[in-house]
Amino acid sequence: MFAVFAAEQQYRHDTWTREREHALLAAIRERKNAAVERMPTVPAARPAQVAWPRPIGLHTAEERAGACAVA
Repeated sequence: MFAVFAAEQQYRHDTWTREREHALLAAIRERKNAAVERMPTVPAARPAQVAWPRPIGLHTAEERAGACAVA
């Protein structure tokens, strides 16, 4: 009789755990779907490219041509 009672208790526990996990997964799925619906479908425009400063000591060709040493 004890084995039957223990098996019934195990079945009830497994059923309760499974239902709880399914409810949790359903809630996660609903939240994910709601978040996707709120996201804008049009991507934001990229900002214009910025001209970054040159590293120290790097000169352009025009600067080097005017600074030639006379031999």
